Amino acid sequence: MVWAMAELATKPQVMKKAQEEVRNCIGNKGKVTETDTEQLHYLKMIIKETLRLHPPGPLLLPRETTSHFKVLGYDIDPKTVVLVNDWAISRDPEFWKDPQEFIPESFDDSCVDFKGQHYEYLPFGTGRRICPGMYMATTTMELGLANLLYCFDWKVPDGMKEEDINME
Repeated sequence: MVWAMAELATKPQVMKKAQEEVRNCIGNKGKVTETDTEQLHYLKMIIKETLRLHPPGPLLLPRETTSHFKVLGYDIDPKTVVLVNDWAISRDPEFWKDPQEFIPESFDDSCVDFKGQHYEYLPFGTGRRICPGMYMATTTMELGLANLLYCFDWKVPDGMKEEDINME
């Protein structure tokens, strides 16, 4: 949530677009509910992009190989512990245009989701060890961020420019 808020503070045009979506959808209801989030497509893209640039666990859980195989010419023996670097995958220019930039539109008309089926995007891991709290985390982020966007405007502190904020 903090990374999303920071990215939006440094990209006021993205925050404005997200606020318009939320405020137009919710109207005068006073707060965003879980059923409302289904209509907030741009908000969902912001959350996906936040988790791409700032994965909750930059390295996925360790795995142990069961058989011998080769990766890029290297022999990998059985019982070798392997770590998947999600942070590097999420910034790979082979899969992402402008991978260092926060561009929620990267997920527009994209079938890439959180379920671990698309190996260029694994914020919650994949397979049997996918994060069991994935749905709780995404629902909490959607509701929390939507309500913040609905009720508040935020920006970088006075005297600072957006580019002064270190997002690494």
